[in-house]
Amino acid sequence: MNNIRFPSRLIMALVGLLLLSSQSLLAQPGKPVVPPLPEGLRTIEFSSPAVQRTMKYDIVLPPDYEQSEKRYPVIYLLHGYMQNYTVWGRNLGASFYARNLGDLILVLPDAGNTWFVNYAESENGKDQWEDYLIEDVIGHVDANFRTINERAGRALAGLSMGGFGAFSLGLRHPEMFISLGSTSGALNFARDRAEAIGEGKLLDRNARSPEQQEAIDRADEFISSIIDIPGFSKQDERTPQSVDFVTQEQALAYDPFQIIFKVQKSNLPHFYIDAGTEDSLVTVAREYMGLLLMNDVPFDFMQSRGKHNSEYWRRSIGHMMTVQNEIMQRALGNRP
Repeated sequence: MNNIRFPSRLIMALVGLLLLSSQSLLAQPGKPVVPPLPEGLRTIEFSSPAVQRTMKYDIVLPPDYEQSEKRYPVIYLLHGYMQNYTVWGRNLGASFYARNLGDLILVLPDAGNTWFVNYAESENGKDQWEDYLIEDVIGHVDANFRTINERAGRALAGLSMGGFGAFSLGLRHPEMFISLGSTSGALNFARDRAEAIGEGKLLDRNARSPEQQEAIDRADEFISSIIDIPGFSKQDERTPQSVDFVTQEQALAYDPFQIIFKVQKSNLPHFYIDAGTEDSLVTVAREYMGLLLMNDVPFDFMQSRGKHNSEYWRRSIGHMMTVQNEIMQRALGNRP
């Protein structure tokens, strides 16, 4: 069997994001400085049976949370490949928009470089990342915070890998989410994996040049101390060595282009999609929009100038969260 490698351009873009994040922590060479947490943001540590380890998520609570007894809808916002639970809330502005909207809770889980799927073959069955999010993270949030624990009060969204995770898991569990959002989403991941399996290719997750590995090591030196999850802080630790899919059928069971047809149209969540016009993944976003158009499924789509980078996501996140919040508020009967 031949090995299939991640595209070099994608790896370099992700390495660039890691270096940008690490540089933002440096007040002077060699001395990382952790900026203060945004207002309303907390970091929660909990035990996950699905992945058999301690994990963390950031959560942003509304300004009136401590003074009220209200329950709030929740947006779960998933990070991209080589990112972590701190990126959305502390670097990309999601905390600001959550507090500005005011009447929702924002949850920012960590899932390493796992694509949010249950791995077909894993050591001791520990790489069950779909179960981790759907059962452990959401279960912990609902048990410990005043959430509206029903479909109308829950939305799922993400960027790049997280956009795939949001659409894939949201369609596998449509009874749980009223809205699914993708910004710069790699919605074709499972489809491409199915094609590679059919051609007898293996996925080489560690296909990096020496220069790329050196850059990742430099970024890890700082970022791993911020992630601070024992045994799950450096990129090699956060990349499972397990097998995600053995068969094409297993891959296609996570493919948003396929599993949407397994959900009764009346039970489909709302869809939000965006991508930058200079991002290669805009083609996939347009393709999914076409699928929704052809099947008369309601959605919101936006494209604007931008690349697959933090500058674009800082602009896209406010719009995506606003749309998803409105969908939840209307479903809950809180709008005229």
